[in-house]
Amino acid sequence: MQFKGIYVPVITPFNDDFSINEAGFAAIVDGAIAAGVQGIIVGGTTGEYYAMDKAERVRMFALAKEAIGGRVPLIAGVGALRTEDAIYFAQEADKAGVDCLLLGTPYYAIPTSEELARHCLAVERATNLPIMLYNFPDRTGVSLDEACLERLSMRPNFCAIKESSGDINRVHLLARRFPHIQLSCGMDDQALEFFAWGAQSWVAGAANFLPKEHHALYHACVVEQDFVKGRKIMTALLPLMQTLEQGGKFVQCIKYGCQLEGIVTGPVRKPLRDMNNELKREFEVIVRTVKTTIAQICNHSTEA
Repeated sequence: MQFKGIYVPVITPFNDDFSINEAGFAAIVDGAIAAGVQGIIVGGTTGEYYAMDKAERVRMFALAKEAIGGRVPLIAGVGALRTEDAIYFAQEADKAGVDCLLLGTPYYAIPTSEELARHCLAVERATNLPIMLYNFPDRTGVSLDEACLERLSMRPNFCAIKESSGDINRVHLLARRFPHIQLSCGMDDQALEFFAWGAQSWVAGAANFLPKEHHALYHACVVEQDFVKGRKIMTALLPLMQTLEQGGKFVQCIKYGCQLEGIVTGPVRKPLRDMNNELKREFEVIVRTVKTTIAQICNHSTEA
């Protein structure tokens, strides 16, 4: 499977009683596809999978498959603490007809490199689906180290990695040592650097509400190879990206950004809480500035 473009890990809208708003979810998927994203990811952190029970997570696979209707690839997040659970979600995703799995490392347990490789290989053997690995050590406490990647890279189903460590040296390592594993940007405030090192895709949570602006950076860097223009767009995006990556309220910000665009999201699920009004006002200013500035950059480029 080839990964090129913007892949959006879609939010999960909830009703006031915190049940899943299934009609609202279908509308969100439709909106993302209409905006031109190249793929939909369900069951990711942005979709609040950690606050769902098993039945709900599996239900989201089917809902997403139905909503997409074959228009773009569907990637299903199947990460879990127990290997048995990750295998279960992988098999259920396969039954639902997804195109690819997103496999994060087990959190809290801190497996060794050998144990982590065995975990990933067990999930890979449970289906014959392509797998995008997900490296996010700040959230899980463990990293897919070089020895583990060496072992996994022998299996062709491990075809991509969403790198979210924030360590630019990891980008260098992946680009140089593992060019056969497609590199996907998973650290929004380093998107420009990822593209400079050959990444062809971006898993972007904020593309839930700013798809045009994400496409602008991708097109400048990957399609046009115009990194002068890319730096201008990235400069405009950085206040937003830094708020998302460093502000501690990623999911809340994504959902509020969607609300600013008229998308019905409902609340975040516990243990998270919605942002207060002061944070909302600050975020609204950031979003408005980003949209205005990038529109000016793109319009000026077109006129030139």
